[in-house]
Amino acid sequence: MAGLKPFPPRPQVQQTNSQNRGRRPVKENPNRINNEITAPMVRVVGDNVEPNLVIPIAKALAIADEMDLDLVEISPNAEPPVCRIVDYQKFLYQQKKKQKEIKAKQTKVVIKEIRFGPQTDDHDYNFKLRHAENFIKEGAKVKAYVFFRGRSIVFKEQGEILLLRFATDLEAVAKVEMMPTLEGKKMNMILAPKPKK
Repeated sequence: MAGLKPFPPRPQVQQTNSQNRGRRPVKENPNRINNEITAPMVRVVGDNVEPNLVIPIAKALAIADEMDLDLVEISPNAEPPVCRIVDYQKFLYQQKKKQKEIKAKQTKVVIKEIRFGPQTDDHDYNFKLRHAENFIKEGAKVKAYVFFRGRSIVFKEQGEILLLRFATDLEAVAKVEMMPTLEGKKMNMILAPKPKK
């Protein structure tokens, strides 16, 4: 195979926008930093900075540079824009940490369903009542409904009485968020945990 020549290198082809479609864009900084800040005057905040200091951008950049830190625009719509002198990586880390804490505090509302027939017997009713009480104590909402099959729709008053009895039996732990309402073949009622005192 001594006579074979190596292939010439392939020419580098620049990718057009259409070839780049479908790829994730490079995530840019959420804040303008240092030379990206365009306002002529800025209000500077941060540690070791005089409070309410309004200075030209060049001077603010010089102060940040002296401290070996970044100038980060935190309120671009303020008049003049507010910039913080801070280590940008540390600033981003703290922002992410704050967002995680906020997310953790936002509790997801869980809705558990309890189904009845219009002529549910006492044993079945009490069994479902205990389940609903446990769900509410765990912080979930309960959607109780009576399902009317076929001609049992004639018992809709019975269904409403059953749901109201259910709400009364749970009034120590739950409050009625939605009174019994008939939607098609279902009569729904929503109970939510009572706020803790």
